Amino acid sequence: MPDIVEGKIISINGPIIKAAGMDNAGMLDYVDVGDNKLVGEIIRLDHGIATIQVYEDNSMMKTGEKVYSYNRPLSVLLAPGILQGIFDGLQRPLKLLSEKSGAFLLPGVKADPLSLEKKWHFVPTIKKGDIIDDSYKIGYVDETELIRHFIMIPPDTGKASVTEIVNEGEYTINDILAKLDNGKEIKMAHYSPVRKPRPYKKKLPLTTPLITGLRIIDMLFPLAKGGTSAIPGGFGTGKTMTQHSLAKWSDADIIVYIGCGERGNEMTDVLNEFPKLIDPKSKEPLMKRTILIANTSNMPVAAREVSIYTGITLAEYFRDMGYDVAIMADSTSRWAEALRELSGRLEEMPAEEGFPAYLPTRLAEFYERAGLVETLNGDRGSISIIGAVSPPGGDFSEPVTQHTKRFIRCFWGLDKNLANARHYPAISWLESYSEYTDEVKDYWFNLDSDIIDVRNEAMSILKTEERLAQIVKLIGPDSLPDNQRLILLTADIIKKGFLQQNSFDEIDMYCLPQKQILLLKLIVEFYNLAKKSIEKGAPIIKIREMGLIEDIIRLKSMVSNDKIHEIDNFLQKIKRSFEEIMSIYT
Repeated sequence: MPDIVEGKIISINGPIIKAAGMDNAGMLDYVDVGDNKLVGEIIRLDHGIATIQVYEDNSMMKTGEKVYSYNRPLSVLLAPGILQGIFDGLQRPLKLLSEKSGAFLLPGVKADPLSLEKKWHFVPTIKKGDIIDDSYKIGYVDETELIRHFIMIPPDTGKASVTEIVNEGEYTINDILAKLDNGKEIKMAHYSPVRKPRPYKKKLPLTTPLITGLRIIDMLFPLAKGGTSAIPGGFGTGKTMTQHSLAKWSDADIIVYIGCGERGNEMTDVLNEFPKLIDPKSKEPLMKRTILIANTSNMPVAAREVSIYTGITLAEYFRDMGYDVAIMADSTSRWAEALRELSGRLEEMPAEEGFPAYLPTRLAEFYERAGLVETLNGDRGSISIIGAVSPPGGDFSEPVTQHTKRFIRCFWGLDKNLANARHYPAISWLESYSEYTDEVKDYWFNLDSDIIDVRNEAMSILKTEERLAQIVKLIGPDSLPDNQRLILLTADIIKKGFLQQNSFDEIDMYCLPQKQILLLKLIVEFYNLAKKSIEKGAPIIKIREMGLIEDIIRLKSMVSNDKIHEIDNFLQKIKRSFEEIMSIYT
């Protein structure tokens, strides 16, 4: 089979073209299309006629132009230099493209994904004669101050003996670092197909939560490292803002942010804001452990479809080094809309709301690439996927949301009413759920043996308050007995003093797990003491007049993470206040 297959365009239908003479091409092959050599991918073959989706603007393309297939799948380049990168969905560096074509990308503009001239300080960790296998680490490069980039042999190398290995020194990503007795040469860089998951030994059980610093997530609806989550919500409910907070504060080692089909102004905010953010743990710029993939809504629709796969492949690469990676996909609805448009141009039979019948399969394939795994080299690495969903009109019954719920185990439903009330994050405690709660409970139990019961009691209060709220709408709160009015009061404290969080407050923007535990235990203890006081005859109005409620709500932004002992001091004050009340009514 020849290295390059040459064909000719015979049909153009938007980003979908057909080319003849492609008998020796293969399914999912990478192709250059037309005189401008636009990037494309073969998605159908029929007796030498190849159907190709083009990932760039193909305006003014004509039939008769040449198509070249390179007999390799659409791939990303994996090597030092990926971190701090800002790429489009094809791993083209946007900064270099803008220097070549200006603010608007011109069709066919090419640039190497990573610098081929920059030299990296390579430190070998193997020697001549060592036996190595797939994904074996042969050395490392300190890519940034935060991340050590391990150089791994490609997964399909096979078992071999090292015949040559370079000394420690400065090398480019294409310099040969090692030679094996099976004839293969190892460089820093290698290509990996985006639609094929990178291999691993086995998946492991998920037992450790991804700590985000957001109380409603960590305490009520936790996400395990290696887990999958969705953030559905209508326009203006805070999907992007929540993902920004998760990207900044979650305890993942690497962040991959995929802006898939979002509005240009939102993506501009991301590109301007992220380089300025400081990593709270290391005090270094957050970009030193971040990869940004930008595909705005005005970019070609086919490129939007492939950006998800580019992001997950880059994440798998760092997972194989033993890192915990978090992917923010914003949003999978725009990705599904790209599938729908391409499917329509392919004249495929539509399913519900015009989406292709294989939409659930594609969603499953994407979320299945998450997980905590034992890598081929024996390390433990994880990929956690947090996908935003943008249902039209905030309707959670639409196909993308419903199919996504089949494949994720953590659901953070955003509520329009909470967002309108400026309650952020606007995650509904009634519609949201997490199937990881029991799996990560040992983590919380080791921090505090009582917190599981406290959490369950807080959730019970919130659910009871929802039922009482329906009665209050009919007859008003004054007609309820004091013990039920106490539930309404406590639920309000939980909402304002625990669930609501101010991302612009220097203290409240991030909450340590230990502080979360103390805050929630204090609120539930207030409820239990107030309940006992009411049982002894104290009226609810006396409890309100104690002056504690406002102070409890303010604690989250008054007590910093390094002074959480002050919460215990305040708890003692609460206990003394209730002792005084109960002594009056005993």
